[in-house]
Amino acid sequence: MATLLQARHSSGDEESAETCNGSPASSSSPVEGDYFDGVFKYIQQMLMEEDGLEYKPCMFQDSMALQAAEKSFYDALTLNHPPSPSWTQITDMDPPMNKPSPLMDDLHSSLFETGFFLLPSRGRTQTHSIKNASSEGGRNDETKKHGRDVSSSCGEERSNKQFAINGDSQEPEETEKYDKALLCPSMNPAFYDGSSLDPSYLSLETSRNAAGEEKYIQGPKRGRPKGSKNGAKTKEIVDLGNLLSQCAQAEASGNKKSFQQWLTAVRLHSSPYGDARERVAHCFANALEARSAAAGTSLYTTSKWMSSVADYLKAYQVYITACPFKRMSNIFANKSIAKRTREAEKIHIIDFGILYGFQWPCIIHGISLRPGGPPKLRMTGIDFPQPGFRPAQRVEETGRRLENFARRFNVPFEYNAIAKQWETITPDDLKIDPSEMLVVNCLYRLKNVPDETVVENNNPRDCILKLIKKLNPKFFVQGVVNASYNAPFFTTRFRESYFHYSAMFDMFEATMAGEDEGRVVVEQEAMGREILNVVACEGRERVERPETYKQWRARNERAGLRLLPLNQEIMREVKAKVRMGYHRDFSVDEDGGGEWMLQSWKGRVAIGAGS
Repeated sequence: MATLLQARHSSGDEESAETCNGSPASSSSPVEGDYFDGVFKYIQQMLMEEDGLEYKPCMFQDSMALQAAEKSFYDALTLNHPPSPSWTQITDMDPPMNKPSPLMDDLHSSLFETGFFLLPSRGRTQTHSIKNASSEGGRNDETKKHGRDVSSSCGEERSNKQFAINGDSQEPEETEKYDKALLCPSMNPAFYDGSSLDPSYLSLETSRNAAGEEKYIQGPKRGRPKGSKNGAKTKEIVDLGNLLSQCAQAEASGNKKSFQQWLTAVRLHSSPYGDARERVAHCFANALEARSAAAGTSLYTTSKWMSSVADYLKAYQVYITACPFKRMSNIFANKSIAKRTREAEKIHIIDFGILYGFQWPCIIHGISLRPGGPPKLRMTGIDFPQPGFRPAQRVEETGRRLENFARRFNVPFEYNAIAKQWETITPDDLKIDPSEMLVVNCLYRLKNVPDETVVENNNPRDCILKLIKKLNPKFFVQGVVNASYNAPFFTTRFRESYFHYSAMFDMFEATMAGEDEGRVVVEQEAMGREILNVVACEGRERVERPETYKQWRARNERAGLRLLPLNQEIMREVKAKVRMGYHRDFSVDEDGGGEWMLQSWKGRVAIGAGS
């Protein structure tokens, strides 16, 4: 869920139903320009014009690999913990794993997270990687000492160092096409003029945007391969959820023989190219097999499973085209910022988890249209440090792109890059200026920050919220993945994660063709890697730790942050866009208190936005 939070000031702010320039909102239409539309062209141009994207590991995955590996290094190098079973267990950790401490992610993610999300290299399936990781030791206790060839590790290390050295030479080409890629669509003048677009806008947008989007509105294309009716009936009889549950129970109890029997049964009825049930079962079977072989952390952190920047961008396109969650959250965040900062002469935006900065080009373009001239914009981009000797390289590259963009639109712009563990950041690092209107933004990345089950005293999750409270911003835009598979007990966590990802796979089956290559990438590589971490990793190595929006509300209140009421103008716009532009089973609702905007698939809340 994404929500706007505000520190408890002595004088509370009331959100007015005005447009960005302060005039009364038009009643002709709830729909304004889609400030997220330019991201499609931005990604396409980034793929075409930047060299080496197929070889650069994704920034999001690099930081998560560091986070997952840190505890393993700590255990191996300190006297407070037993030594590693073998020297090769230490060399198992590939170069992209020097992360200094716990902390938030994405989102995604999350995938969505992760956003962001996590994508291993194209062309490799989890099944193959798991088999390779466990091939030298069967399934007995010796498999826990799995290792890999040291020369291979050295080769990969040299390769990664070479990429870091050449990083500065891979700047985007300054072309007219690249300019247009960063620009938002021609509707952007509505950012400040207070006018609304004609209700036919969304239908026109559908035919003008990504070519495949219209077919999603007309009706779903199912991914199940054609076959005989008898065959289809046989598949329906198999309860894959029950088979997986039995398999997980056997693994939890240490019954290897029973585990193998249940796993074999799941394998017979699962496939990465079948229907939604078969695809999600395939991912969970891979994760269970990795857990049984004690290969979860090794597979999750190995550089062979790191997706390239190019793969990440392509998967991001696929996801935002089929699913409104990320797109609507960005529209909510950007419009909330525009409305609340429309009178400010100086704006400072602190973005926890900036990644590649896709959210901000449209904001920069929008404020350049402000009557009377644009304000001064200062941005602080924060993300986890990357492996190697230039931990802030990627965050700085994002800043250079945004700075070039701001220069073209005559927006006074300043950028500060921070690459460190978020709980160690202090107000001095952020260079707060009282004359600036301060906004803090964090969408879907806090789910990767360790909580009190990992760090008992001063857990990083609460430390970050307390830091935000101390900064006393005008408001705080927060996005979270609404899920409850953060339980410390394996069987409970397995069950909850299966429910969550089953809904996600069902969503993709309804919105993408079965043979869509992008669907396979998102499901089997992006979500599959998340499932691998949830099921096969423990302790600090388990970085996928989402909580429900109600749990985050309680955390925010303990930190002294209070929720702001939703802006009904933005709510009407988001609901209209989802209703007219996406599958009918997507919905947008408010929580009982009118403070959280909840985005759902078939009634199951996934994420949302608030104002």
